[in-house]
Amino acid sequence: MQPAQNSGSEQRSFVDSICGKADRMPPRVREWPVLGCAIDLARDPLGFLDRVTAEHGNAMRFHLANHHVYMFNHPDAIEQILVTQRDHLIKDKFTRVLSPLLGNGLLISEGETWRKHRRLAQPAFHRDRIAAYADTMVEYADRAVSAWKPGDTMEMHSELLRLTLDIVAKTLFGVDVGDVARRIGSALDVLTERYAGTGNLIPLALPTPGNIRAKRAIAEMDAIVYGIIRERRKSGDTGDLISMLLGSTFDDGSKMPDTQLRDEAMTILVAGHETAALTLGYTLHLLARHPDIYDRLTREIEDVLGDRPATFADLPKLELADAIVREAMRLYPPAWAIGREATSPCEVGGYPIAVGTQLWVAQWVVHRDARWFPEPLAFKPDRWANGFAKTLPKHAYFPFGGGPRVCIGNTFAMMEAVLLLVAIARRIRMTTVSDAPLALAPSVTLRPKNGILLQMQAR
Repeated sequence: MQPAQNSGSEQRSFVDSICGKADRMPPRVREWPVLGCAIDLARDPLGFLDRVTAEHGNAMRFHLANHHVYMFNHPDAIEQILVTQRDHLIKDKFTRVLSPLLGNGLLISEGETWRKHRRLAQPAFHRDRIAAYADTMVEYADRAVSAWKPGDTMEMHSELLRLTLDIVAKTLFGVDVGDVARRIGSALDVLTERYAGTGNLIPLALPTPGNIRAKRAIAEMDAIVYGIIRERRKSGDTGDLISMLLGSTFDDGSKMPDTQLRDEAMTILVAGHETAALTLGYTLHLLARHPDIYDRLTREIEDVLGDRPATFADLPKLELADAIVREAMRLYPPAWAIGREATSPCEVGGYPIAVGTQLWVAQWVVHRDARWFPEPLAFKPDRWANGFAKTLPKHAYFPFGGGPRVCIGNTFAMMEAVLLLVAIARRIRMTTVSDAPLALAPSVTLRPKNGILLQMQAR
C-alpha cells in the first residue's frame, strides 16, 4: 500500500500564498489512511520534515491520527505564529502533553498566569545577575575537565549533562545536587524515550510499560525538586531564582504556592541543563571534525586570555567562540521544532487557520535553508562575522524561539555555552573516533541517539 497522493500539492511561493484566495489551503502531504503521517513521523522525524519541505516548500498540511497539522517554513509565517497572531494561539497539544512533568510552568502556562510568573522569574535572568554566574560556570567546568585524561574516550553527552546540571542547580537554585545528578539523568532518559516519535499521541493514563516507567520517573523528579524547594526555605534568601520566587508576591499580595514553585523549578531545571549540554556536545562534535577551526579557537583563547580562565568581561572578545556556538545551534538546534494550536480563527501565510489546528515551525528545517544560509549543511562559523545575523530575516534563525515567549534563559544559555567551550578548549583537545554521521533522536529535544564519543588529547 502506498500513501495517498497529494491533493493540489503544487509548490507555491510564500508571496503567492499571501496573495491567493482566502479559502485556499496549503498543499497536502502524501499520507496513509486513518493514521495520516504518524507512521512516517515515528520512523524518521527529521527525515519526514526534510522530505515534506523538499516537496512543498513554505507551507503544507497533514494529519497525525486525528490531529490536523499545518507546517510553515518561511520566516514571515514564523513571525506571524510567534508574534503577530500569538493572541489566537496557545502551545500545541504535543507540548501540552508534557504537563505531567512540567506542570503549569513557563513552558506550558498561558495568558495571565504565564505573564505573572514570567515577571517574577525575569529578574533572575537580568544581565547583571547573569554576569555573577560566570565565575561559577568556569569553576565547575575547570573541575570537570581536570578529571578528563589524554587518551581516554568519553561519551560526552552524559558527561556534559552532569556538568550543566551542577551549574544550573548551583547558579539558579543555590544548591549542590551532588549524587542526585545520576537520578535526574536516569529519569530524564526514561522521559525522553517516552515522548520520542509518536509517544506524545499515547495518553499517559494508559497503563503501558512506557507510561508506567514515565510516571515513576516523574515521581522521582518531583521528590528531587520538592527537596530543593525545602532546602531553599531553610537556607533563606540568597538572591537566586528560587529565593526570588519564594519571596515574591503577586499584585493581590499572595505568594506562589509550592505546587507552582515546583512547576517553575522543574521547567527551568530540565530545560536549563538539557539544552546547554546538547549545545555544547554538538559544538565539540563539530570541532572534533574540523581541526582547523579548533586550532583557530585555541589561538583566540591564547590571544584573549593567555593562561587565565575566562570571565564575563571577556565574552565580547571571544568572537570566534561565540560564532562556533551559534553555528552549532544552527545545524543541531536543541529545540528542533515549535508548536502552537489555534484557539480562535486567524490567518498565517495567507491561509485561514481554523480553531484546533496545530501549527508547526521547525528550526531543524529553517536553519538549513539555503535561501538564508549558503552551503547550509557546512559547518562555517565565519558566516556569523561582519554582522551576518542582522542581514537575516528575523525568524530565519531562532534557536531560542521568538516573540514574547522567547526562552527566558537565552542569554544565560549563550554565556554558559561560550564559557564552557573556552574552559574545555584551553585545557584539552578532542578528536572524533568515527567518521559515521551522528545519529539523532528527536524527542522533546534533539538528542544524540548513541551519545557523542570523543577522544581526549593533550593541548
